[in-house]
Amino acid sequence: MKDWVDVQLTQRLQADARQSVAELARHLKMSGPSVSERLKRLEEQGAITGYAPVIDYRQWGYSLQALVRLRPLPGQLKALEARIVATPQIVECDKVTGDDCFIARLLLSDIAELDEQLDGFNELATTSTSIVKANTVLKRLPPLRAER
Repeated sequence: MKDWVDVQLTQRLQADARQSVAELARHLKMSGPSVSERLKRLEEQGAITGYAPVIDYRQWGYSLQALVRLRPLPGQLKALEARIVATPQIVECDKVTGDDCFIARLLLSDIAELDEQLDGFNELATTSTSIVKANTVLKRLPPLRAER
């Protein structure tokens, strides 16, 4: 059962996952061992699944993002999914309902790379691509609620 302390702890970690347990404990007005125990419990329950840096892809040479909707050709669903997983420039992909089966976020160094990447999917799917102009909302937590 998650309570308001779990909510605050998770929100603090989302804002800065590099905080020490001592910093978290000070903010939550708890002891370090209590905070450590809560973190361990949240991890074991799968409520917190990892800690990762937030990357500015442009600093790594990816100046362009594209959202690619992929509709598998008949009999190609599994092969398409495998190709998506094997394409490292696809950094996120959701399997969705509707006409398209997948919506993928593709990182590119420039527009010329777009055709090169999409050509690898031609025999498996039809694609529809939108270039991302700006990230209006970055990944964030939804409103968290304590269980009653």
